[in-house]
Amino acid sequence: MSSRRPYHIRLNPEAMAPSNSWLQLLYKRPVYRFLAICGVFFVVVTLFFRPFGPSRPIRHHQPYQFQSGNRPPQYSPPRPYNRPYPPPPRPPVDVDTSNPWEARAQKVREAFKYAWDGYQEHAAGWDELTPVDGGKVNNFNGWGVTLYDALDTLWLMDLRDEFRDALGFVARADFKLVEGKYAPFFETVIRYLGGLLSAYALTGEPVLLSRADDLGRMLLPAFNTTSGLPKYAVNTVTGKTRVGWTSNVLWAEALSNQLEYKFLAHLTGRTEYFTENIMKLMYKANFESGLFPTQWNVENGTPNSAHYSVGAYADSAHEYLLKQYLLTARSEPQALELYLGSVNGVINNLLYITPNRHLLYVTDTESGITTHKLEHLSCFFPGLLALGLLTLSPADSSSYTQDQKQLHQWAAEGLAETCWLMYHDQKSGLGPDEVRMEDYSDYMRAQGNNYRNNPGHGTNVGPAAELEKEGLWINQLQKWKKGGKEGGVPPGVPAPGQGFEREEESQKRDYRSMKGEYLLRPETIESFFYMWKLTGKPKWRERGWSIFEAIEKHTRTKYGYASVSNIDSSNPSHKNEMPSFFLAETLKYLYLLFKEDDVVSLNDWVFNTEAHPLPVFDWSPWEKKEYNITI
Repeated sequence: MSSRRPYHIRLNPEAMAPSNSWLQLLYKRPVYRFLAICGVFFVVVTLFFRPFGPSRPIRHHQPYQFQSGNRPPQYSPPRPYNRPYPPPPRPPVDVDTSNPWEARAQKVREAFKYAWDGYQEHAAGWDELTPVDGGKVNNFNGWGVTLYDALDTLWLMDLRDEFRDALGFVARADFKLVEGKYAPFFETVIRYLGGLLSAYALTGEPVLLSRADDLGRMLLPAFNTTSGLPKYAVNTVTGKTRVGWTSNVLWAEALSNQLEYKFLAHLTGRTEYFTENIMKLMYKANFESGLFPTQWNVENGTPNSAHYSVGAYADSAHEYLLKQYLLTARSEPQALELYLGSVNGVINNLLYITPNRHLLYVTDTESGITTHKLEHLSCFFPGLLALGLLTLSPADSSSYTQDQKQLHQWAAEGLAETCWLMYHDQKSGLGPDEVRMEDYSDYMRAQGNNYRNNPGHGTNVGPAAELEKEGLWINQLQKWKKGGKEGGVPPGVPAPGQGFEREEESQKRDYRSMKGEYLLRPETIESFFYMWKLTGKPKWRERGWSIFEAIEKHTRTKYGYASVSNIDSSNPSHKNEMPSFFLAETLKYLYLLFKEDDVVSLNDWVFNTEAHPLPVFDWSPWEKKEYNITI
């Protein structure tokens, strides 16, 4: 009969028993022997099979301290890791549609889904949907820009099935162009590369980083200039480059790659992605006013214009001065000093108010002549000031004093108010793409002696240039201070709890429309998002909702959403275009504006100029040495 005992107990115990008492115990007690074997096995596994840690230490940066008003309690997602390993997905949250703001966020999500479904059904694989006829167009390299621009929005809105379906398309991408075709460097970086990097940081899907690495490498020949400033466009196969409509590089094009390429250098360790030559040129530049010219010689790296702006030629360059400081965990103080100098230059030289409604606006100067043009694109600027107010303190820079902070706060409030009125005044509720603001020289000449004889204005009314200075906001600010700070806030800034009234009569608005079309742009909504985070005032959310309702009413088509013209009417005309930034920026900022939880914490993430969030990271010691980063 076979025994159920282990075979070795049949051996002679006296012949085999060890002399040491503890070994005898192990020999005689199978349970102890089993435990000893398990202990040895555990040690071996721990020593030889444990996963090795990353080459760079995982460290958290110090959180930024918000200075804001009261807001609802918000969920704070886990801080992204240094490398970064992807943050864990947000815990599932049952949307409480009884909360009116959550319900509104869901309405925006539904609008995004409608636009996405229209694109997928009628234009999948192409760059953009033509929403009036259900057609498609390739206008940004033919690689499917809408999909790349929408990846992170899909994830943030919890459209996970749609996101996973999009990954298959990304996996097959090769980013090739035929001979003679060129990818516009600026747009390709902020839309495609930014979209890939953001989606990777949010999800950790390896294919996204692989494609970002591919694309980043294929675009690098754009930097092959004497100065290091990028050419306008590059062929991703041959590496050939070409200039754009000007032989110069626009300031926005020159700088609006620093977030994307520095983050890519951090993720991959490739030194060629650390394109610091651009910033070195900016650090060496010394402009007394703080303003940077909008065009630069691409070969010798010197300014090549006397045009100053925060509009199309320069907008995102202003952004990236602050944002690269924030993205790299405040490790680049020179960039911060450039930001502070540039925005103060804008406040001192490019901010004006209108003579009747006292609307504060930011404009351009060309060879010393002020255009008094206000672009919709420039309405990002109050949001940028608000981001600075949210994240900076005098501890960051001795030049960022409490007086400077107050000045920036007033400017942000006044500019955002004007950008809102551009929408609120129109019959459709949608804002024009460009307006010409009435300035003091126009007004004074029109008033003639009536103006001179008004005791509040004085009699020193001289040439147009002198008249124009009357409307310079910094001059109005000084007069207000000398006059005892009447009303508690300077001209151009609404009093607490108040706002400027809507003006239905176009002749009384203090501006006239130059481009009366709404191109589904995000800049005003972007600023509302930051102003809400800064102040906690519900009016910014209410205004965002008003704009969303106008978008739903006037731009929705059978196939998606369309830009519109003739906006100062109750029935604007559709244009056959749905720009990819509508899904990347406009609807994303609206969604984040209405969400009660902090979906993308500004402590831990920085939006690129296409609203693609990138995680704040620290340069490791070896990176600082390799890239010659000095603090």
